[in-house]
Amino acid sequence: MTDLTTPLSTGSRPSTIAWLTRRVLLGVLILVLVSLLLFLVTQALPGDVARIILGKDATAEQVADLRLRLGLDQPLIAQYWHWLTGVLTGEMGTSLENGESVADIIGPRVLNSFTLGFISMVLILPLSVVIGVFSAHKQDSPLDKAFVAVSSLFTALPAFVVGMLLIAFFATSVFGVLPGVSNIPPGNPPWWYPAQLVLPVATLTLMGVMYLGRLVRASFIDAMNSEYVQTAVLKGLGDRRILFRHALPNAIAASLPATGLVTAVTITGVVVVEYVYSYPGLGTAVVSAVNSHDLPVMQAGTLILATAYYVFNLLADLLSERGRQR
Repeated sequence: MTDLTTPLSTGSRPSTIAWLTRRVLLGVLILVLVSLLLFLVTQALPGDVARIILGKDATAEQVADLRLRLGLDQPLIAQYWHWLTGVLTGEMGTSLENGESVADIIGPRVLNSFTLGFISMVLILPLSVVIGVFSAHKQDSPLDKAFVAVSSLFTALPAFVVGMLLIAFFATSVFGVLPGVSNIPPGNPPWWYPAQLVLPVATLTLMGVMYLGRLVRASFIDAMNSEYVQTAVLKGLGDRRILFRHALPNAIAASLPATGLVTAVTITGVVVVEYVYSYPGLGTAVVSAVNSHDLPVMQAGTLILATAYYVFNLLADLLSERGRQR
């Protein structure tokens, strides 16, 4: 029986460390390439940054002077190196829109996005296990078929559609019990405004539970049909013992690698959900920066999201690799 609390054997540890080292080095290379691609794409956006900042009435001399002060007259490779070294040392630059430090702009937004994602994952994990196990236990029943149908529908819908549906039901004249816009004053922690968190969290939770719950259901069905569970049945063990001592731990262990992937997908979903509900997180900061051509905020925010996505994907791969070596 799989037991993730048991340490890896001595023979498997070197190979795991070597695998992890390769993945981390590859991840660093990928993130460097992502940063380069991100920089080039943002630089290729239409419009002159200096002209956008100064306005259409600025003279050519004023535009040229601002380009010189911003370093926009330098070769692209020099601009990229200056930006990348700044990001690595915590100097993300200055917002072109309001002159504030990019770190000061993004810092509170990262906290808001983390809060939204954390609360969602705290709900997704236990709900997925409970619903998935219950559905598998009632396999082929009307409830099980209803869950499979509903989960298939939700996994096919984009996050913004789910968000708009929740707004239509709970923030309009249908029920009208929750705010459809998450107006959280700047500088205040989001948990001070629980009502504004309900619909964004519900959107992410629904998307995550419908996906992970189906995986738990499938893993539990496989566990119940496995040889060791059938052997336990033949030995006359009680249903509760078979469920909680044999089937459930192995079903959860088989689903663990997917939690990292669900977390990574939740990170990308946060961007969409924040935009739908006007939630003041990192996603809305990036969207706003794109609209205003604020390259430093756009570049730093997108790179943080890409890094977080990679880290949680690496966690999912590590759990999968550990499972294969057991």
